[in-house]
Order: sequence, then structure tokens, then C-alpha cells
Amino acid sequence: MALGNTSSAIHITGSGLPSSIRIPQNVTVHPVALFTILDHYLRRTDQQDRVIGTLLGRRTENEIEIKSAFAVLHSETDEQVAVDMEYHRTMYELHHKVNPKEVIVGWYSTGSNLNTYSALIQNFYSLETAPHPAVHITLNTGLVEGEEAGVKAYVSSPVGVTPKAENCVFVPVPVELRFHDAERSGLDILVDSSKSSSSTTPQPVPDLEVLERAVQDVSSMLDRVLAYVQSVLRGETKGDPAIGRYLMDTLGSSVGVGEEVGGFNGSLQDTLMVSYLASLVRSQAEVSARLVLTTASS
Repeated sequence: MALGNTSSAIHITGSGLPSSIRIPQNVTVHPVALFTILDHYLRRTDQQDRVIGTLLGRRTENEIEIKSAFAVLHSETDEQVAVDMEYHRTMYELHHKVNPKEVIVGWYSTGSNLNTYSALIQNFYSLETAPHPAVHITLNTGLVEGEEAGVKAYVSSPVGVTPKAENCVFVPVPVELRFHDAERSGLDILVDSSKSSSSTTPQPVPDLEVLERAVQDVSSMLDRVLAYVQSVLRGETKGDPAIGRYLMDTLGSSVGVGEEVGGFNGSLQDTLMVSYLASLVRSQAEVSARLVLTTASS
């Protein structure tokens, strides 16, 4: 469905919104949504300068949490922009069956260009998220020469005495990338690949290299902790009670209260022994099962 043309379109970027518009204090983006946008951009056709899609997540009074996204078919020409709204609604219905707690919070596009077409698409998504404002995420992929990678978030409001869909104000809002510890390694690989690759397409990092980097990071963190503890024991650095309690809790979960200094190594050896015994029992069970089959067949 065509959203409009550019014959009388005006686009304004401003720094203020009417008081009736509730601006989210913060927008957080999860890696799943980020990877979906990047994958959509890499799969685009040669005729597409940018891609767009729907953002889904959860909304609180002051924060919007973007947890996932899906691509939406669209085309842009010098005369008009067309968005497949039926495809958008069908995809949302399917997604809602799997994740009923996630709602439409806005839309995304690649690149940093906010134009009249952006205002028209923003108006469509504002109707989808009403009475709440739709958030617009722009992602600079960094795959184009001279383009710096980054994520920005905006909300909008109509302007003018008789507001039109193509006339609106885009106002930036704070945005951050939120990820769990288990997802950090994947993001590090993505960043390192894009920096080390001289071509436009990042190259994957070998598994052994990833493991080596992880081991080096852990070893470096242990060295920093050991240097800090030794400095406190020598009286060169004033100890921080919070850090001390954290280290005690971390070691205590493996050592146990009241054990000696060598308790951590002893606990590690006990864990290895339990693992070895479990493997031994499993092997004996397999041998017994095979002996039973042999006796039955004879």
C-alpha cells in the first residue's frame, strides 16, 4: 500500500515535543533485534538503499525494551513509498502467538537519513502503537565506506496548525544496547570481525581463536584481581570492603565456609573426581547392557 508522495512533503527535525507526548526516558535494544536488522540489511536487493521492519518488545511507564524485530517489505521511489501492511499484520499475528507479551513498539530502518518517507512510515506505526508514541530506531551498519556504525532512537510528533502525516518532528531519545553475559562473546566477535576485515562483508573468526581470546580475557581478569589482593595485603592500597565481600562470596560458593586456603583446589579436585566417577559408572552400565544382550541372544 502506498503511504504518500513527495509533492508537498516537509520534514523537520527539532528538539522539543508538545507536553501531551510522553517521551520514554530510555530505549534498550536486545542483540536478537540488532542481529535481525543486520541480517535483513545483508539480504537486501541491489535496488534498496535501506530496509525497514517492525520492532517488538515491552513498554513500561518510562522505558521501551526492544526484544525482537521482523522485516517488512517496502519500496521507495522518487514519487512515493509503499509498505506491505498486510504482510506486517500477518507477521505480527504469528509472532504474537509465540510471544503474547511482546507488542509493537515502533519500527527500524538502516542508515541515518530521516526524510519525508520516514515521516510517512512513522505516522503508520504511530497508529499501530496508539495511544503510546512509536519509537524509530536507525542503525548505521558500518558496512558502507565513510559510515560509522551506531544506533539512534527517535520519537515524533506532528507539527503545524493542521498537521499532516508527512510533517513531523523527530526528537532523539537515549538508547542503549543491553545484553547478557552469554551474548557478550557473540557481540565481541561481530565487532572484531568488522574491524579486522578489509572487505565490505565481515569474515567469521575461527572457533579456536575465539576460545583463545576468551581464555586470555579470563587470565587477564585473574591477574588484575591477584595484583589488587597482593597490593592490599602489602598495605600499598586501601582495601574496598565491597570488593572483599564479593571475592569472599565468589570463593565461598566453591570452597565453603571454614575451609583452609587450599580448599578451592580441593573443591576443584572433588568436582573432577565426581565427573570421573560418573563417566566410569556410565561405562559400566553400557558394558552390563551389552552383556545382557549377548546372553539373551545365545
